[in-house]
Amino acid sequence: MRQNWWKILSVLLLFYTLFAGLLGDVPARDILNETIRNLYFHVPMWFTMIVLFGASAYKSIMYLRTNDINYDTNSSSLAYTGIFFSVLGMLTGMEWAQYTWGAAWSNDPKQLGTALCMLTYFAYWVLRSGIKDDEKRAKISSVYNIFIFALMIPLIFILPRMVDSLHPGNGGNPAFSNYDLDSRMRLVFYPAVLGWIFLGFWLAQLLNRTVRIQKEIEERNTY
Repeated sequence: MRQNWWKILSVLLLFYTLFAGLLGDVPARDILNETIRNLYFHVPMWFTMIVLFGASAYKSIMYLRTNDINYDTNSSSLAYTGIFFSVLGMLTGMEWAQYTWGAAWSNDPKQLGTALCMLTYFAYWVLRSGIKDDEKRAKISSVYNIFIFALMIPLIFILPRMVDSLHPGNGGNPAFSNYDLDSRMRLVFYPAVLGWIFLGFWLAQLLNRTVRIQKEIEERNTY
């Protein structure tokens, strides 16, 4: 029970997010209206993606330092889970944009930067799938993983802020915290962020265990 406290907390926080996010009071804002509730889902999914990709890059560094294949397995599981959350974040963002910007895709700098970031991680997935040797796959994908995480920082956090953008917090457009995220929403938003991040690590842990079990089965069948 002590080791699984964060999983229990994740479930409780996400249930709280679901009910409070859909039924709780939100500020009435022009254009946004009730779609502002998506803040509890769309934004935390991006935060979860970034945290998972960061943890994956750290595991890649640890593999290169130690040559422990378990670090590579952990790294890939975290990266794959991060890709899953990136897709969820993109879909919820496009749905939100459809109602607030008038189109699901408007070539906004933040959208383009995020899309490029996602493509680099899809390439990571393809790269690992195309290399059969475990050690070679681990080394090449670890180096690539560190590189694309470093590339993600300017694509998402720097370049979109240097040009005009519809996205809050970029290109002179104020962030939600400046004019929409009031005290009522903060009581839901911050727990939502924590709950989604815990869920991301939980899914990555399950995926990591599945991969290890599959390897053990393959090794037993070989002998």
